Amino acid sequence: MNVGALLSFLLVTIVVALISWYKTRKENLQTAAGLFFANRNLSFLVVGGALFFTNISAVQFIGENELVYTNNMSVMAWGLSSVFAMLLVSEFIMPVYLRSGISTTPDFLEERYDTGTKRFVSVIFLISYIVNMLPSVLYSGAITFNGLFRVSEVLHIGYWQTIWILVWLIGSIGCLYTVLGGLKAVAISDTVLGIGMFAGGILLPYAALKYLGHGSVSTGLNLLLSARRDHFNAIGGPQDAVPFPTIFTGMFLVNLYYWGTEQYIVQQALSSRSLAESQKGIAVACTGKIISPLLLNIPGLIAVLLYPHMHNTAEVFPKIVSDVCSPMLTGYIAAITFGAALTSFNAGLNSSSTLFVLNLYKPFKARQQKPASERQLIRAGKRFEILVCLLAMIIAPFIVFAQHGLYTYIQMVSGLFSVPIFTILIVGLLHKRMPAIAAKIGLTFFILTYAVSQFLIDTGLHFLHVLAILFVLTVLLMMIVAALYPRKEPFVQQWNNVVDLQPWKKRHLYTVILLLAMIALFVIFSPLGLAK
Repeated sequence: MNVGALLSFLLVTIVVALISWYKTRKENLQTAAGLFFANRNLSFLVVGGALFFTNISAVQFIGENELVYTNNMSVMAWGLSSVFAMLLVSEFIMPVYLRSGISTTPDFLEERYDTGTKRFVSVIFLISYIVNMLPSVLYSGAITFNGLFRVSEVLHIGYWQTIWILVWLIGSIGCLYTVLGGLKAVAISDTVLGIGMFAGGILLPYAALKYLGHGSVSTGLNLLLSARRDHFNAIGGPQDAVPFPTIFTGMFLVNLYYWGTEQYIVQQALSSRSLAESQKGIAVACTGKIISPLLLNIPGLIAVLLYPHMHNTAEVFPKIVSDVCSPMLTGYIAAITFGAALTSFNAGLNSSSTLFVLNLYKPFKARQQKPASERQLIRAGKRFEILVCLLAMIIAPFIVFAQHGLYTYIQMVSGLFSVPIFTILIVGLLHKRMPAIAAKIGLTFFILTYAVSQFLIDTGLHFLHVLAILFVLTVLLMMIVAALYPRKEPFVQQWNNVVDLQPWKKRHLYTVILLLAMIALFVIFSPLGLAK
């Protein structure tokens, strides 16, 4: 293990922790609003940083670079196409949420449908976090840390044992951070790390190209542009892990769900001090998504030339960092990726606790005629965070047995929970007489049929296309139920806003700029752009 890299890693990590502590030292964490929503007082920069870096975890560093190495730049579509979905959420969904004054997305489903739907969706969210989101974040963080610091070699133990140790180390630190700091600490550290990631996004490709060109960046760039040009193609073909047509089917739905319904993402935007700050924050996060291929995809391209015959392709990102970077830069990149794993894990833990406390525990106590005090809510939330953390740390190492790559595995499994929830949300918004029974039937039908299509029957279709087909079928099923058992009175949203609802005046201008930048990157990494 390189001492210089370790010292650099510790320095950056400690600086981020100290900044987070300093910014949150006076924060009141003795209330649910303080612990879970930073007292709804986040500025747009903090909201943007939190949204972006909560989304960017070690999963993306490992998984996207792996798919670029094994396929091509088509995986870039996940991040870039999400810009369009984020802007739609900013314009149409966030105003609805903030107008209702909700604390969780299931709260809105309760207002639209009934308490049973809220409870059902809350349980689905929690299962998703425990079996998929949190374990995958821990696992990818462990892979990165082991690859950068050669932990298994230093300790002279096997890969499997090393992953267990690192998963429990990251999980324990993340749990402690969340329990003590709440959402504000997570958001502040996200913002600081987001700034650090932009710097790393320039430094790592520069160092990798210099290494490839034996000391010359221009030589390295020429080598990269002249060899294996098929890997540059973001359009790709039908056999790629992310076929381009999926952008317009299941991927679009998944992105809308993720940015408009996923609790640990939406919770960052709900903590803003106004609708305008929330919309500005989403624009900042969109900017991050447009820049992120520098760290998430370009290293994988360069690795194709450096390591043409890698066996464990999940090691692509940590290997290229440890080989091409100086000890100081290696430690810096390690701190960024470690922080990415930590903050995503922390956000997931905080949202799991929010869902449990506000949607399950608090209503349960109320039904017992024993309303929970703020102190009881805080204590229950922190205990639940510890329980969820333990479960995630037990599950995480077993992801090593996943097929088709880490990133594809995560996206495929998340389909069980994501698009079904988004489906009942969007249908409820558009159909004012949709009854609660239709939402429950729709959720059950979607989840069961998707599970059968992915784990029992080989449909021959990409899972994103399956999600789109099931979305249409579920909507039709819900429409039939609504025709038979319509809601007696049309749904009318109740205004209960707790922040200023004046929208951001310049949002349309920045929407056009961001969409043009998104399209430009697709053109550059396409047969048309590569031909020039």
